[in-house]
Amino acid sequence: MLLTVSVVWSLSIGSAGMPVAKVWSILIHQLPFFRSSEPDWTPLEEAIVTQVRLSRIVLAVLVGACLGMAGAGFQGVLRNPLADPYTLGVASGSSVGAALVMTFGLQAMIGMWTVPAAAFASGLLTVLMVFVFARSNGQMAVETLILTGVIFQAFLGAFVSLMISMSDDEVNQILFWVLGSLSKRTWDHALLVLPFAAAGLPVIAAFASAMNLMTLGERHAAHLGVNVERTKLFVLLASTLVTAAAVSVSGVVGFVGLVVPHLIRLLVGPDYRLIVPLSVIGGGIYVVWADTLARTALSPKEIPLGVLTALVGAPFFAWLLKRRKAGLGRGDA
Repeated sequence: MLLTVSVVWSLSIGSAGMPVAKVWSILIHQLPFFRSSEPDWTPLEEAIVTQVRLSRIVLAVLVGACLGMAGAGFQGVLRNPLADPYTLGVASGSSVGAALVMTFGLQAMIGMWTVPAAAFASGLLTVLMVFVFARSNGQMAVETLILTGVIFQAFLGAFVSLMISMSDDEVNQILFWVLGSLSKRTWDHALLVLPFAAAGLPVIAAFASAMNLMTLGERHAAHLGVNVERTKLFVLLASTLVTAAAVSVSGVVGFVGLVVPHLIRLLVGPDYRLIVPLSVIGGGIYVVWADTLARTALSPKEIPLGVLTALVGAPFFAWLLKRRKAGLGRGDA
């Protein structure tokens, strides 16, 4: 219900200044049994609602859903409530691919898909390298995996900064992508993310019970019948794929995968059978709200989406650290 209300609210407002009644008349007109014979709006107004605003909101829901489910997956298998979808270097890896394409002027190589394809490929390659470096004797220790991801994240982030400092005309374009945005995205971008979101959810949800047992520790979970290494591999790969798909079209949108699973956990408890699907819905709500504020708060200018999610997420992250510290001080896990 909250997601539906959020979508309705977001559709109803925008920088074009169209009345709410006209917006919904245009949308209802698209339904096959409600077409009016003489529409009282221009083709431009119809395009703004159906091709610009609606496609952007659908993409916001999909990006938020991907980052939300990935955050739940990472926190579950890494047993770290402060982990997020960018823990293993996906963000920096994707940024390197996008920045390389922009720096060398290759954006038109395969049309509108050049930057997303490069970002997706480099993000996936980065995570595969992290897996290789973190794996020892056929196993991936959680601490080693996180540290390896942090190292790759820092190194590749510095590499992106180097390319920005060396760029001239492309610097603003690279910065805008690194800060995250859904501006100028179309239905094609939404259709690109949709199959990853649809495939990632059942995979991560299938391991929800195993993640519940892994909160007891890997050794205890193994004694209870959980194939720990397989669970980590499948959940991390699925979470990485949906994160790379989201980042490839939206740029770096941080804190969604950190904030949303925590809010869901506060509402429904620690059961990942509830946290995973509800993080999908919560992530969609979070990004729809943030993107709506991004495009309307300073209209006609637009705030980068990643800036808004960070403005909310960073204080929440600090509050989590304080709460965790207080809980450990009382002896609470």
